[in-house]
Amino acid sequence: MTTAEHASRKEIVRRVETEAIVPVIRAATPDLALRAARAVLAGGISVFEITMTVPDATEVIRALARELGDQALIGAGTVLSAAAAHQCVDAGAAFIVSPGLDADTVVEAHARGVPAMPGALTPTEVIAAWNLGADLVKIFPVSAVGGAPYLRALRGPLPAVKLLPTGGITAANVGEYLAAGAAAVGVGSELVDAKALAEGRDTVVTDRARALRAAVQAARGG
Repeated sequence: MTTAEHASRKEIVRRVETEAIVPVIRAATPDLALRAARAVLAGGISVFEITMTVPDATEVIRALARELGDQALIGAGTVLSAAAAHQCVDAGAAFIVSPGLDADTVVEAHARGVPAMPGALTPTEVIAAWNLGADLVKIFPVSAVGGAPYLRALRGPLPAVKLLPTGGITAANVGEYLAAGAAAVGVGSELVDAKALAEGRDTVVTDRARALRAAVQAARGG
């Protein structure tokens, strides 16, 4: 990895931490995913991930990268292999997120010069991910194991690890996660309302994005 690539990785991570919210876009069709991304951006959040569960996900990433350019930081989520990571970066993904820890995926992301954000849950998994060089460690599903108090407990012995809790996070509780030490938070269906999108009510997603952003700003003291 070159010095320039390392700087780029650090800059991407810094932007994710500054934004503090990583919307997780899952959708039944490419069109719905594109609309969700635009709705999130309209709500003031310029970082998001397109999950590989979206049909033709890499083409969606490619289309958004062309359309939005420097307006948004587009990542790929639910990336389960090095091969998938390679395809996503080729399509324009600026970071790679996984629900679990696959060493080859982390190595491939770094080889392509983009941050890797593998998933973990237990202290042993978090340490393993961090020792592999994870840029952030996704704690998933955080709401199922205690939410913000669990995150705070993890942070106690692992203060240097940048944690990205995901699952069950809303505008009402995002402040608790930031106070517990989250570097940023992942937000899925609580923000990207599949039913509203299917009904053409994209403004529901935009309004939730605005509320989340306002809650983050309030938690950070304005």
